[in-house]
Amino acid sequence: MSAVRIGAQVRALRMAAQVSGGELAKTSGISASMLSRIERGLVSPSVETLERLAQGLHVPVSRFFSDQARRTDFSHVRAGQGVIVDRVGAVADYRYELLGHLLSGNLFVEPYLVTLLPGADPYVTFQHPGLKFLYFLSGEVSYRYGAKVVEVRAGDSLLFDATALHGIEAIGTQPVSYLSVVFTLRE
Repeated sequence: MSAVRIGAQVRALRMAAQVSGGELAKTSGISASMLSRIERGLVSPSVETLERLAQGLHVPVSRFFSDQARRTDFSHVRAGQGVIVDRVGAVADYRYELLGHLLSGNLFVEPYLVTLLPGADPYVTFQHPGLKFLYFLSGEVSYRYGAKVVEVRAGDSLLFDATALHGIEAIGTQPVSYLSVVFTLRE
């Protein structure tokens, strides 16, 4: 049964990467017929073969052993029904609405809808581990990242290493709202 699951994972990863069987076989240094037998679960590949396939697919070997059907990392939050989070140390008048969560895996993801309420002030000393993605939904602000300041408005996005000081330096057109997604590895 494990050969069938591993084969299914190899095939799914190959298809997701939009690579043909022949291309993967060539980049992995195995024959196309061997790859076909692996994907159909007819043979149990050696560790060396799995390492070659992993390199060809640019994934860790462990991906072949994950049981995607049993993962629990699915979250559905209906419009306007996110959890309003009272964050410790949160900036006054910055409203955080949690839009989802993950229960499994090594990646911790926090997606928030952030709304600047009337009375919100600029704040440029956010700093924390991980990567941050911002997508601005409304308003215009000057956003600081380290020594750099950029003007952003609805439809603009930012992606950066959140270990540097960052935040809104000046608030222009209101109301201001944006999607903020923080990605960190679990310990």
